[in-house]
Amino acid sequence: MKKVILYSLAVLLLVSGIWGYKLIWGKPFNIDHFFDRYLIGAALSEPEILTIIGVVDNTVMDFHSHKLTDASPAHDYKMLERDKQYLETLQSYNRDRLSGQKAITYDMVEWLLETNIEGESWLFHDYPLNQTFGIQSGLPEFMTTNHQIVDKKSAENYIKRLRAFETKFEQVRESVNYRADRGVIPPQFVIDHVLREMNDFISQPAGKNPLYDNLETTLAELNSINEDEKNRLLADALSAIQNEVSTGYGYLIETFQELHPKAGDDAGVWALPDGEEYYRYVTRLHTTLSLSPEDLHQTGLKEVERIKMEMFELFDQIGINGETVADRFTFLDENPDMFYPDTADVREQIIADYSKKIQFLYEKTASLFKRTPKADIEVRRVPEYLQETAPFARYNIPAMDGTRPGIFFINLRNIEEVTRYGMMTLSAHETVPGHHFQLALAQEIESVPLIRQIYPFTAYTEGWALYSEWLLDEIGIYENDPYGNLGRLQAEMLRAVRLVVDSGIHIKRWTREEAIDYMYKNTGWSKGDVVSEIERYIVMPGQALSYQVGMMHIRDLRSKAESGLGDAFDLAEFHDVVLMNGALPLEILSGVVENWVNGKLN
Repeated sequence: MKKVILYSLAVLLLVSGIWGYKLIWGKPFNIDHFFDRYLIGAALSEPEILTIIGVVDNTVMDFHSHKLTDASPAHDYKMLERDKQYLETLQSYNRDRLSGQKAITYDMVEWLLETNIEGESWLFHDYPLNQTFGIQSGLPEFMTTNHQIVDKKSAENYIKRLRAFETKFEQVRESVNYRADRGVIPPQFVIDHVLREMNDFISQPAGKNPLYDNLETTLAELNSINEDEKNRLLADALSAIQNEVSTGYGYLIETFQELHPKAGDDAGVWALPDGEEYYRYVTRLHTTLSLSPEDLHQTGLKEVERIKMEMFELFDQIGINGETVADRFTFLDENPDMFYPDTADVREQIIADYSKKIQFLYEKTASLFKRTPKADIEVRRVPEYLQETAPFARYNIPAMDGTRPGIFFINLRNIEEVTRYGMMTLSAHETVPGHHFQLALAQEIESVPLIRQIYPFTAYTEGWALYSEWLLDEIGIYENDPYGNLGRLQAEMLRAVRLVVDSGIHIKRWTREEAIDYMYKNTGWSKGDVVSEIERYIVMPGQALSYQVGMMHIRDLRSKAESGLGDAFDLAEFHDVVLMNGALPLEILSGVVENWVNGKLN
């Protein structure tokens, strides 16, 4: 009885601290309470985010894991108004009285809220359905990757979420049409990709659908559920897929079929209402710096030339000539030693080899860091039902409660896409000391609000991952490996080219084909991979700018710190300052590093 009372009291206190900032207690009584209330209040409206974080699923406070996030325009407006209210409350506190981590958190949240509100004019300028991160593929992946099935209740919640597909996709349909009425329609090629993907997904029998297969496979491993219950759960899931899931996809297919004749071929957002100003906004949003697209375009052109010269020196060393980067990589890729033979067990071998490289990187970079993440890292294959349009590699954060490791996903749809010379760099980027170090360590930061542990700023997170690639070269990993170093430079070239083509498409009105041609000539990637990349930038304007900008900014901060501190500079300590303050807008990270330098000098 005592436990029940304590649990009830805990839930009551949590709820009373959650609901809107004026609903029960009025203004939070201190800044720490505000930060917590801001994050939890946002999470209440985003049940999928709570599951991805992995904090309260399958606990006494699990109120959400049977729900999906509202995708309607009304919800978007509600979230915008919420941000305005939170910003007003935040700025009612005296910033001058804050110091240390509280000051950093204040600045971060203020930047986030102000930037979100600044984008009000373009709230519906994105494409909810697209071939890269659209809801039509993201929701099934969320279900199979993030929704943890550990007992009967969590399995029933899984099925409740399947039942919610119809409502969710009806909201998405409303949202797509709302955008279309305002002149925001994706290009025809995006509609073609998504229609093909959705038709393929629902054309297979329900019993072979990945959503069913995931539940069936997981239940088979649970001894806590008897066979009769398992059969009942599977029958319910089958019914949900045949009805609500199928109906939901039908809504979206019908909507895109109706939009197809209205879509054009223009790739850039300049073609949308107020499109050029929208692009300037997303440039700041993604780079977290006040940079103009025109200046970034010129920076990209210079970076491409610099990297090309470094590449050509290495190619000359190994006796490969050619007029363009593509010419030389084409010759290199004719060497069968650069690839895996297409054997029956080759995919398992690739995953094993990536795992070995991660262990190697742990050992080689240990002295450069004061700590390593507690969370494990696993290498897995991208689910086959997603592989046709999914990127080649990506990282999923671990659950904060330890129930799910960090996951390094590799797309193994085509063995010829896996180049041996690129594996070390990719491992560093996605895992050690890249995304896994940064994102998993952020979850371990103490005495800061949860938002500081989990919020991703792309320029910071991707900038760190690119810096990690460069770090390997600095410590001599590629000293006797010109092929591996070419893999590193090819990866950096991709990010420099992104500065050129992203701004080229969206502000200089390049066509899709012009961007493809430029990227193909300068990266040495296959034509198919280049097409997928360019099409990603078209539906994610400005995001591709953040990688090279972030890396260059972190390197610049390090250079200034080394210059300012001289012999007192400690690389592991610098890395700790950058990592153990969590992801930040680069403007704020600059202040954090500057304060660290001044603190050591004084």
